Amino acid sequence: MSGAPLAGALVERDWRTPLELTVLGAIWGCSFLFMRVAVPAFGPYALVEIRLLLGALVLLPFLWQARAQFPARRWLWLAPIGIINSAIPFVLFAWAAQRAPAAIGAICNAMTVLFAALMAFLFFGEKIGMRRAIALLVGFAGVVVLATAKVSGLSIGAAVIAGAMAALLYGLGVNLVKRHMTGLPPAASAGATLGCAALVLMPMALTHWPSAPVPTLSWICAIALGVVCTGLAFLMFYRLIARIGPARASTVTYLVPMFGALFAWLFLGEPVTGPMIVAGVLILGSVAASQRR
Repeated sequence: MSGAPLAGALVERDWRTPLELTVLGAIWGCSFLFMRVAVPAFGPYALVEIRLLLGALVLLPFLWQARAQFPARRWLWLAPIGIINSAIPFVLFAWAAQRAPAAIGAICNAMTVLFAALMAFLFFGEKIGMRRAIALLVGFAGVVVLATAKVSGLSIGAAVIAGAMAALLYGLGVNLVKRHMTGLPPAASAGATLGCAALVLMPMALTHWPSAPVPTLSWICAIALGVVCTGLAFLMFYRLIARIGPARASTVTYLVPMFGALFAWLFLGEPVTGPMIVAGVLILGSVAASQRR
């Protein structure tokens, strides 16, 4: 009898975890679609400012509740982490969305896991191992394939480089969070870093605010990008980390490119080309190999 509640909890966890990972992968896949639609009207700076502000507002109640754990000295690290882990990567992905299909950014985003290992090796003294080093080389090969490809006759190399740089900064940000924000409530920490990033980016957003009226659809995508793909998605991700650990939660990385490409094809009619598939297989395969125990 005592084992019945435990068995029921395990069954619930077994179906809930893959469901939540799938939903989160779909949400973050949507973010590249929303950027692709909204960035022509807003430009990258204004769009990212809206995203950061709305994401921070969603998480503000958690930050307020834990405000005693955020003394002034904490903010010396929160602001730089917000710039490295949110402001600059978001701008780079938005800039790339102006110049390449939504799937390109989603595929580059998958490199975050590999770049996190590389940054830990280069700057924080962690061992990388032969298997992970080979995975990095394979992943970089995927980026090269993507960067040298053309979509509808147009070169997408600059957009791929921007997406890869954004993933590189994410990888550095992951290591900074691990070393300087351990022990802090994750949702509150995310709200703090997003708020800092929004404050830093605000001057650029105001000076680059669109002069022409922004279409309603672009506003809808921008709001969804901030509220759903940033604020609510961070809540889901941190809840998954708390329940199943960071290694299993990071498997959502495998789903984002697939959903990003699927949604761009369904709603924007953007093609999924052979080089994109090859690059995606190389990058995701290398990420999967690097995560094996």
